[in-house]
Amino acid sequence: MNSKTETFIPVLNCGFVEYIDHMGDDLTVVNAARVSFNKESDWDGEQHWTGSIKDKRLSDRDQKLIKYLATHKHWTPFAHPQITIRIKTPIFVRAQLGKHQVGLVMNEVSRRYVTDEPQFYTPEWRAAPTDGAKQGSSDFVDDVPLVAEMDEIYNRVVLEALDAYNRLLARGVAPEQARAVLPQGTYTEWWWTGSLSAFARIYTQRIDTHAQWECRMYAEAIENIISPIFPISWKYLTKKDQ
Repeated sequence: MNSKTETFIPVLNCGFVEYIDHMGDDLTVVNAARVSFNKESDWDGEQHWTGSIKDKRLSDRDQKLIKYLATHKHWTPFAHPQITIRIKTPIFVRAQLGKHQVGLVMNEVSRRYVTDEPQFYTPEWRAAPTDGAKQGSSDFVDDVPLVAEMDEIYNRVVLEALDAYNRLLARGVAPEQARAVLPQGTYTEWWWTGSLSAFARIYTQRIDTHAQWECRMYAEAIENIISPIFPISWKYLTKKDQ
């Protein structure tokens, strides 16, 4: 793993994105493409060591190949490298990110079995959209008394839901049913494994200004973990060169 890779990035009030593992690198992408001609590349020039981290550099030729592949949407070479992260989000963010299925698998903490005290998202309130339903919200609310009122409404419901959840468990209700009273702001966690091309697609879609703000925060964290591992591929897949 690159020494610059962040391994644990806090997101929102209780969430995070955590690096677990990865397979492959930019050279993997290059050689997955070059096998079509029964060719293979290696890292460019002499390999230098800094501490225990090997300083690897692709040749200019191989960097141009990655750019060509990304620009012309030859996605299969980018599907060979794999990344695993652990991610903790509110349920409603999980619902948005979970729409991405191609090239990804997830295993989630299950409240059928786990009865640990739930944690809840503390929103940063935004106003209703003013330019149609495509944009889910507008600017952040900066009216301090109004924000306090919103917090009071939200926290009252959350505490009531938590109390109901614990009371149902105390009366012997199955956790898989008791969880039904928990709100959308409850945090959940999962392992998420996918190809480099899949995570790049998630990033480009969820970093867009039309995406929900909370999802954009997770997209930024995902980039901060993956970009240092696959710097050339990530740059061209996400059009960072433009």
